[in-house]
Amino acid sequence: MDQPKKRAKPGRNPGPASRTSRPRQAEVAGLAGVSQATVSLVLSARGDGRAAAISEETRQRVLDAARSLGYVPDPAARRLAAASNNLLGVFSFTATFPTDVQHSYYPFLVGVEQEAAARGYDLVLFTGSSTGGAGAAGPDALSRVRLADGCLFLGRHVPRAELKRLVADGFPVVHLGRREELEGLAWVGADYVSASREVVTHLAELGHRRIVLVREDDDAPPSTDRQRGFLDGLAAAGIAGGPGAVLRCAGPARELTARRVRALVADGVTAFVAEETDTGAAWRALNTAVREAGLGCPGDVSLGLLGSPPADLAARPVPMGFDIPRHRLGAAAVRLLAALVAGEEAREPLVACEFRAGETAGPPVPPP
Repeated sequence: MDQPKKRAKPGRNPGPASRTSRPRQAEVAGLAGVSQATVSLVLSARGDGRAAAISEETRQRVLDAARSLGYVPDPAARRLAAASNNLLGVFSFTATFPTDVQHSYYPFLVGVEQEAAARGYDLVLFTGSSTGGAGAAGPDALSRVRLADGCLFLGRHVPRAELKRLVADGFPVVHLGRREELEGLAWVGADYVSASREVVTHLAELGHRRIVLVREDDDAPPSTDRQRGFLDGLAAAGIAGGPGAVLRCAGPARELTARRVRALVADGVTAFVAEETDTGAAWRALNTAVREAGLGCPGDVSLGLLGSPPADLAARPVPMGFDIPRHRLGAAAVRLLAALVAGEEAREPLVACEFRAGETAGPPVPPP
């Protein structure tokens, strides 16, 4: 399903005399009621033909907004913007760049590289390791990505203030994964809601009426989407989705013990599903707890995974769940970023995940 683009609403003009910071392109876009890409084209006065597609009315509205705000282009930013190097940046918020073929990010990078090559772009790779991990070394930690014409970011946890600053400056940025909480940030994502709902539907059709979701204790958008789909699936099947249906674990390996699993099964739980993350912590903890509880799968309890298993746990039995089209997501992210670099209005639809029947789900065991 396509994600509707949030159109900037004209805002109040604070007036250049009442402010202490230099106006940004994002403010000009908000006052004029247009996108930052349109503002960039109008104010840069490019001669490559793209600005010619902008109507005179829109152009004048942008110029009026810039003048009323006292907007003055940053000379350094203008020089950077004018110098297209056919380079796209890729920044990973991990301690080391994920180049291991078994890393969950690796298929994303394959899709990124192939689509970039097909479009005539070279890639420059950045990593959070040079800033202490997760880009947390200060307010200018991400400034070096401006060496590229635009940058693609991937990671579960990101420095919001830094990304917001890049977006506000009109620098082309795309996040691989939903980030709606950062207004104005372009992103591509998988349809985790529908995929998670389908997993629950499958378990309900097998006869399960007590299903528990095991997830990490944070509010990262991928986790939120999976939980939403899980609860939607319960509701559609007429299964109660009260507080006990979702088990949030700050430290899954410590908190999801064999004793806890046995207690839940004794209370009537017949199936568990775990979210996939880049660490695989929830799925690892669930597998360990079920095994140490002496329970067979799917004989005693059914298991599902909202995503793909970690490479070291990908051997049989294959978990029931869904596969994330990482290669396609990486390619979609490059298409969107290339469009933003070209100053075009663009969006990418959510990418559907593929259901995986697996070998870990079966009918619930009848009570004795």
